[in-house]
Amino acid sequence: MTDLTTLSYTAEHEWIARDGDVATVGITDFAADKLGDVVFVDLPAVGTAVTAGDVCGEIESTKSVGELYSPITGEVVEVNTALDDDPSVINSDPFGAGWLVKIRGTESTPLLDRAAYEALTDGDA
Repeated sequence: MTDLTTLSYTAEHEWIARDGDVATVGITDFAADKLGDVVFVDLPAVGTAVTAGDVCGEIESTKSVGELYSPITGEVVEVNTALDDDPSVINSDPFGAGWLVKIRGTESTPLLDRAAYEALTDGDA
């Protein structure tokens, strides 16, 4: 299990795990729960330039379609292709196997620590 206190979060419900200049990005369990059963993801291709705060993908569920916002400016260096076959992993393991993309870059949107993210979600995170 990932130590959720070591991650950073966005107000749009993405989580970020940094490893040098590469950030692994996913959506939080709070977001996955609000979306419902995820049935499809549309993620940017490797090599795509993304800008912090801009939409870079979509997550479709049985209830709605949610947008994925890039938390950092940079280049997509890896995409979780396992989600093509089983997007429901986002619901079952959002902080592990349900990661979405890896982005190389540095400039980021304002990020929250775990306590601030939990306050944002009224403790439902």
